[in-house]
Amino acid sequence: MSTTHFINREVLTLEQLDFILKNKLQLALSTQSRKDTEGCYQFLHQKLKNSNQTFYGINTGFGSLCNVRISNDQIEQLQQNLVRSHACGVGDEVPHNIVKIMLLLKIQSLSYGHSGVRVETIERLIQLYNDDALPTVYQLGSLGASGDLAPLAHLSLPLIGEGTVFYKNEKIPTPQYLTEKGLDPLTLQAKEGLALLNGTQFSAAYCVWILSETQRLAAQANLNAALSIDAFDCKLEPFDERLTQVRPHLGAHKVATTIRNILRGSEVAAQIKTAVQDPYAFRCIPQVHGASMDAIRHIAQVCETEINSITDNPTIFPESDAILSGGNFHAQPLALALDYLAIALSELGSISERRTFQLLSGQRGLPVYLTENGGIESGMMIAQYTAASIASQNKQLATPASVDSIVSSNGQEDHVSMAANAATKCYRIVENLERLLAIEFMVAAQALSFRRPLKSSVQIETILLDYRKIVPVLRGDKILSEDIFKTIGYLKELTFNNKL
Repeated sequence: MSTTHFINREVLTLEQLDFILKNKLQLALSTQSRKDTEGCYQFLHQKLKNSNQTFYGINTGFGSLCNVRISNDQIEQLQQNLVRSHACGVGDEVPHNIVKIMLLLKIQSLSYGHSGVRVETIERLIQLYNDDALPTVYQLGSLGASGDLAPLAHLSLPLIGEGTVFYKNEKIPTPQYLTEKGLDPLTLQAKEGLALLNGTQFSAAYCVWILSETQRLAAQANLNAALSIDAFDCKLEPFDERLTQVRPHLGAHKVATTIRNILRGSEVAAQIKTAVQDPYAFRCIPQVHGASMDAIRHIAQVCETEINSITDNPTIFPESDAILSGGNFHAQPLALALDYLAIALSELGSISERRTFQLLSGQRGLPVYLTENGGIESGMMIAQYTAASIASQNKQLATPASVDSIVSSNGQEDHVSMAANAATKCYRIVENLERLLAIEFMVAAQALSFRRPLKSSVQIETILLDYRKIVPVLRGDKILSEDIFKTIGYLKELTFNNKL
């Protein structure tokens, strides 16, 4: 297997991106990308040399200062100042894995030959990526229009020898890294600072990571649902293929099929049921989970379009002798998608918490709180409290960011997307969903122990056999946080190994 991925004009799919990251491939520019980048750079500099035209951000100020003409001898200083002045982020540091994706996406976007940067500038970003020298970036500061300016400024500081990088497991000043590598800081040329800072790579990187995690968590949600169905002694009638044929949403059909496959051969599912109908949290799993799956599929399409796009401004078209100033940096497509994704993931957590509640309620022959000594023991009572707290926080975090806009740059930038806030909120929802699903799995596994000697399906019983080596059946009260943390770790490993 090749250890290098060559950046080129071919469409980069989310699956390919996931493969590059998980297999830690090195990056390199393809011959065509080098040619395209160099051609665009030469076109821009000939244009500046032979024309008196003003081009936004190249020989003018930025934002509301766009009408201020910059002399040719000040163009390089303009670009350096831009990166410094826009490095204004605050808050928690962006996780290193997200910064890594930001670097890759910025490299990809600049390599198309429409941004006017040097090959040398892209190669310095590639070196940071390949060395795992990850710039310190902060979560707060981007409005999601004019690009993710503050985060991308922090991402770019190491190019000019400033800021800090996380390198060899410690945060160090950039000059220390450059000295170790025998490198000098770059002096940014016309358009380069603007090309580095304009773009949606902060929001898009979060979206890429979230969608990658979502594949695992969506599979986990369906496994949980199947386990909970048997634990609560539910009917399989709501998962009949005929029902999804007459209301043919793809997500619902796939979820119902998955549930049937997981529970194939279950003795619990096959026994005669006394309840006429099951609560919605069980009966409507295909409809609720399926709607979230359909949303995730749509959002993946939006994200894939974005990571294959040029999102800086102005955009240079050497083949048609044009430099166009537009709004490709506006992250509204991502803002709406991330808000939609936050809602879809929050709902997976919400219905999971409801199943947890039902399993602990003392119905269907199960003891209240799944303990045989209720009263002297509280069993898993407070696990539902914890789940309710997390589900409630997710609902708060699912409030859309994209409906907000605060005027900036003295009125020049009068509508912004807030995609960055949508991204960081959705990141937290993903972390919370993982916790909610772990709690449901722990509770459902405990409930199923009261169905013995009947067994569930071979798939579920095999998984539970492994799980019980890590988290035994609850017998007497104990610190449940420890079991929840162990369950999170177990499920992360389970899905990572593609056992689902």
